[in-house]
Formats: sequence, C-alpha cells, structure tokens
Amino acid sequence: MRYYLVAGEASGDLHGANLMKALKTEDANADFRYYGGDKMQGEGGVLKKHYAEMAFMGFTEVLLNLRTILRNMKACKQDILSYQPDVLILIDFPGFNLKIAEFAKKQGIKVYYYISPKVWAWNQKRVLKIKRIVDQMFCILPFEVDFYKSWGMDVDYVGNPLLDEKALFKADPGFREKYRLDKDVVALLPGSRRQEIERLLPDMLSVVSSFPDHQFVIAAAPTFDHAYYQQFMGTANVTLVFGETYQLLHIARAAIVASGTATLETALFHVPQVVVYKGGAISIAIARMLVKIRFISLVNLIMDKQVVRELIQQDCNPGNITSTLKGLVEGEERSIMLQDYEDLSAKMGLPGASERTAQLISKYLRKA
Repeated sequence: MRYYLVAGEASGDLHGANLMKALKTEDANADFRYYGGDKMQGEGGVLKKHYAEMAFMGFTEVLLNLRTILRNMKACKQDILSYQPDVLILIDFPGFNLKIAEFAKKQGIKVYYYISPKVWAWNQKRVLKIKRIVDQMFCILPFEVDFYKSWGMDVDYVGNPLLDEKALFKADPGFREKYRLDKDVVALLPGSRRQEIERLLPDMLSVVSSFPDHQFVIAAAPTFDHAYYQQFMGTANVTLVFGETYQLLHIARAAIVASGTATLETALFHVPQVVVYKGGAISIAIARMLVKIRFISLVNLIMDKQVVRELIQQDCNPGNITSTLKGLVEGEERSIMLQDYEDLSAKMGLPGASERTAQLISKYLRKA
C-alpha cells in the first residue's frame, strides 16, 4: 500500500513515526511519502517537507505567514496527486490538514485522520464538515468518543500514543553525570516553535536565581542550535539538552512547561509542573471569544478539573511562576499533584495506540 502522511509539528512527527513503524508490521510492502520531520524520516520513505517550515502559532502569526502556508498547501496537493496514495493519513494540524482532506476527498482518495482536531474546544459545527470529508477518525482522548457521538459520528478511540513512546523509553544511568547535574533538577520545556520559545523562555529563565539549590535544564528543540538558545540564557547557570527530553523528565523534580502535548508527557513521567502560555494580543482576544473550554492543558482537560496550574498571558510572569514552582518542589501542592497523576495514569490506560491504529487502518483498507 502507498501511504501519504501529513504532520506539521514536532508532536505530529513523533506520532507519525510510531504509526509508520506499526504500519510496516501490518503491511510488509508499505510505501511512505510525507510532510513531517526527522523521526518520520528515520522510519524510511520520502520526506517532502519538514515541519519546521510549516509550524505557525496563533491567529496573528498565521495571517502574517499566509503566503507561505498557501504555498505549502499547494505543493502538498500537487504531490499527493503525483503520488496517488491508497490512503491519506492526516495527523492533527487541523488548519492545514482539513483543507488537504477536503481536496483529497474530491480526488477520490481515502482520508483517515489520526489525532482529532480540537473541534470540541471551539466552532463545534466543524464536525459536520469532518463527517463529510474524513472516512475514518482515530481519537486519542477518551472524552472525544462521546463528543463525536453527540454529533452523530462514530470514531475509534485508540488510546494515547504518548504511552507508546514512554513505554519505549530507557533511562540512561549516566545522564546526570553527562551534564554534571548534582542538584535537584527543574526542567524547562518552552516548546518547539520560535514564537512560543521567544515569548516563554525569558519568563522561565527569570526564576532561576530564586532557586539556588536547584539546577535548571532546558529541553531544546532540534530545529534550533545552541547559539539560538544562548541569546536568552545569557550568563544564567542553565544547562541545555537536545533530543533528550524524556531523560530530563525522568530525573526532574519539577518543570515549567509550555501549553501543549508536553504537559501530558510531563504528567505521565509524574513530574509536578506549572503550565505557561503567551500569545499575541490579537490572537488571545480572538481565542477568548471563540474557545469554549475551561482549561488549556491536556492534563486538566482529561481529568476535567484543575490538576496543574495554568498561567496564561498576563498571569504568566516571573512572580507567579516562582510562587507556583516553590509549591511544586516541596509542600502540599506537590503531594496533591502526584496523587492526581496516579489517577491520570489509570485513566489513560495501557500503551499500544500506534499498533491499534495501524491495525484499524489495515482493516478498513482491506474492507474498502
């Protein structure tokens, strides 16, 4: 079978790579072509465009980069037509992927969507369009099944692929020695996109001097180099690690995390965290009018209560980050959060999402 995958950011690259690995088990003749990243490229096939050229964050940033986005979209459509896949597999990234889905459906190409767009957060009527242009939806959050059912759409819940990645993780006993980490560690996860790093990392680093008994370590995105991060670090006593986020979370005492997939990864490693987010003023104003959910972090959304504190926009400042972090490195807040993490792990279930999704894709394609 010929599979065309589209992933537009770091998390999609990770999940796409795991899915490709599982599809090769189901289909010995699997042939891949994709928009993705280094992890997907490691599974073989042809990488047509790297997600680093595609990830734009927020309403304002999208508008400012609209010509680039449209150019990427046109190239993707042309490449899909040229490749003529048996199935198009779209991974999250809804602003781009829903338009690609609509195009592919008109061309008579099977469209499967892995990791649902967050239509439950705003403009829920988009489900009607999804029903029309997506043949199968594979969801990774338990509450999404009932949400889609309320709109008359049956979807498959496959579990969460982060559990797969964590199950594959093997701790490096020499990690602390490698980076000379002899104190309790606070992990800084500022995200993988330029806009969020530049908005969040300065505030994260501003609290370092308040914790002299801790070592701060930045989980750096592979799309940037050491010099890029150094401009924010200055003379601060901070360590930088590339491609070893799970090793970092494994030994971390606490973490400051940009809102996104990393909040759930941090929770699955049972690291107490504070979640931070800053967007452009116009983007935030629009979001507040449109978004209809109580929380922004996946941890709180899945648990349907505040487990981790969310510092958004003006609340994301050095004072609030410092006071929250102090409760996480020691104290009652830490104990409560760790107990909530136990409940979260039970709710998330067992690994195997990638394998279950690959099995379902193979089943549906055989049936078709």
